[in-house]
Parts: sequence; structure tokens; C-alpha cells
Amino acid sequence: MDIKYLLSIVLINQKGFLDMIWRFALNMGVIMILIRWLYYSGTRRKDYLFTYILISSIVFLLCYLLENVTLQVGFALGLFAIFGIIRYRTNAISIKEMTYLFLIIGVSVINSLADTKTNITEVLFSNLVIILITFSLEKIWLLKNENEKTIVYDKLDLIKPERYEDLVKDIQERTGIKKINKIGIGKIDFTRNVCNLKVYYEIPGNQLNINDSAENNKDDGDD
Repeated sequence: MDIKYLLSIVLINQKGFLDMIWRFALNMGVIMILIRWLYYSGTRRKDYLFTYILISSIVFLLCYLLENVTLQVGFALGLFAIFGIIRYRTNAISIKEMTYLFLIIGVSVINSLADTKTNITEVLFSNLVIILITFSLEKIWLLKNENEKTIVYDKLDLIKPERYEDLVKDIQERTGIKKINKIGIGKIDFTRNVCNLKVYYEIPGNQLNINDSAENNKDDGDD
């Protein structure tokens, strides 16, 4: 029995193992630039930082270890479909977060499934292009980093159109937000005298993010 084999699985393949290591290191480096630097520096969302890094690692390893599967292309597209329709029961994903989710899956698939027909230069160029485009959108073209949060608000008398300025001032005082761009009114509950407000605001890197208390509790009675 060849010691290189154990239970019909190759025990060690030095060339293949080294290939996986450098690909994983490349993928993780790109993900850290995209998520830790470009995304997290603007949003300060640790929950998404945690999720994106783990999803990227799992997608990369799945694609790389199963790259010889006959339906590898269908498998890769299936990953996009699975993660693309994710909807957390208590926390809906915004368009920006969904875009970053699609981005990290795409990068992980590219770095893991690039075969012998694709040279290293093409892989590096693909990663560099993705980083530069994301950087341009986040840091150059979209200089105003607008965030959105849904909050439960208890002063219904201030949600009237003619009292918009008073509403903005009250939210700024109670939340500490300095720059509010606009406010959207959601579900109104007259029995509890509260409503859901979606606040669009600009936040500096060192300012505390507001928890999505309303998003975590909305649609509790809906399927």
C-alpha cells in the first residue's frame, strides 16, 4: 500500500498543497483589502465583517477542493444563487451589503477555480481591477459615506411634513448623529404610539453606529 494514500484519498501532494496555500493567501489578502479596509472603515459593521470573511473562506475552500467535479461551473453559479437569495429572518440585508456579499463570493470563486489555462498575471490583474473599482467607488466618487438605520420612534406628532425640521433636530439630539440627509417613515403603530423611521445619515469613522433595533424586531408577526 502506497503511504501517500489513505482511504483512497491522497495523503499529501506537495505541489497541490502549495498551490492551495498561495491561492488562499492571495484571496484572503484581497478580501481583507475589500472588507476590512474599504467596507469596514466606512460602516463599522463588525457583524458583516465577521460574516464576509468566513463566507469568503468557505466558498474558496469549497470551490478549490471540488474543482475537479464535473459540474464545477454549475456548482460555482449555484453558490451565487444560494447566497444571493439569503434573507436573515430578523435582519434584512441592504443593497450595499448584498453587493459586497456578491463581490466576495466572486473573488473567492475566481481565485479558487482559475486553472492551468489561466496564468498568474490574469488572476492578479482580475483581483487588482476589483480592488481599484471598489476603492474608486468607496473613497473617490462616493466621498459622502451615507449609512441608513431603522429606528423605533415614539413621537408621532413630529412625523408630520410641516414638522420635519423638528423631527431631524430631535433625532440628532437623542442619537448624537450630526448629519442627517433624509428620513423615511415606515410602519406606524397607533396602538403603541410608535413608528419605524429609516434615517439616512453621514457618519465619520470614529462615530458609533446605531443598532438596528427596529430591523431586528420588524415583521415579527409575518412569515
